[in-house]
Parts: sequence; C-alpha cells; structure tokens
Amino acid sequence: MIIVHHLDDSRSQRILWLLEELGLPYEIRQHKRDPKTRLAPPELRQIHALGKSPVIEDGAKVVAESGAIIDYVLRHYGDGRLAPAPSTSEYDDYVHWMHYAEGSGMPALIIRINVARVGEAAAPALPRLDGEISLQLGYLNDALKGRLYILGREFSAADIQLSFIGELAGARFGIDGYPDIKAWVQRFQGRLAYLAALAKGGAYSFA
Repeated sequence: MIIVHHLDDSRSQRILWLLEELGLPYEIRQHKRDPKTRLAPPELRQIHALGKSPVIEDGAKVVAESGAIIDYVLRHYGDGRLAPAPSTSEYDDYVHWMHYAEGSGMPALIIRINVARVGEAAAPALPRLDGEISLQLGYLNDALKGRLYILGREFSAADIQLSFIGELAGARFGIDGYPDIKAWVQRFQGRLAYLAALAKGGAYSFA
C-alpha cells in the first residue's frame, strides 16, 4: 500500500486527491509544521534527504516531488486513467501543463509572496513581480477558455498538478479578473475525490 507523508498546508494534498480520483488504497502519515518557522519537521529527512513533502513510500520505493509522484502513480496504478495516451497530440499538451505548474506558474506566485515579506525594501521589485503574475494567470486563463478542464472536457492529472496555482492566486491575489480560472477552481473543488481528500488530509491554508 502507498504511504503518503502528508504535511499540513502543503502540496501533498494534491497526492491525496490523485489517489482518491484513482480509488487506490493508501495510508496517510501526518506531519506538522513548526508553528513558528513553518518548516517541515526534521523526521521527514528520515524518509527523504530533502526533508520535504510530498513524498511517498511504495514498498521499498521512495518518490519525492509532486510531478514525479503523479507520474509514478499513473504508470504503476493508473491503467490509462487521468492522462492521455502517449501516442496522442493531447499528451504533448498534458506534459506541458505538468511541467508548467511548478516550472513557471507556482514560482511566479511564491517569489512574489516571499519577496513581499521583506517589507518596504521590496517595494521596487513588486511591480515587475506583479507583472509576471499577470502574465502567468492570463496565460492559464486563456488556456481554459471554453474548456471544463485544462485539456478540454476530460479531467486529468494535469488539473491536479495545476490546482494550487488557481487556489493560491485566489487566496493571496484574487482571481475575479480571471473568470475562466475562477470557474475551473470552483469546478474541481466540487469533485467528490477532491472533497474526500480534503476530509482525510484536513483543510489547508494559503495564508
């Protein structure tokens, strides 16, 4: 059985959601952040050298990083679900969005949030960082126009990987100006597997 090392308020929530969508059995090992530093507890280093979450154990195999975990789970247990066939053109789009999520979308948001914590000294950098956020959210919003999910009508693991962009942007910056992102977030948050993962893993915050 897959063991998910689940850290509160972390991307590991996406892995729980993936497993719920696939209907796979799994075990949650809960880990709590330090209330002052917000860092992961040191015992996670005993599972993986980086000491971060998400990380899963599947027998003797340990897999870290959201995208790698999703890929691993789908290859071993997906039975063709939640991803297009590799021989199709849709698969190229799927791969793009899987890499875009953590390669371009999330960094724009995280960098802006972290730089702002510096205080007044960060002010000169903020307009440029805000411009980058607008670029990324505009790109995702345009891609979702006329679509239920990022690849079209069918939900895929790319939606799971991308989900934190919409949720984090909504919590920290607002997405009223990006109606297609807002509708997509509301749509995936209503999925039964999403709600089941939330019930098991606990609510998470982007504060």
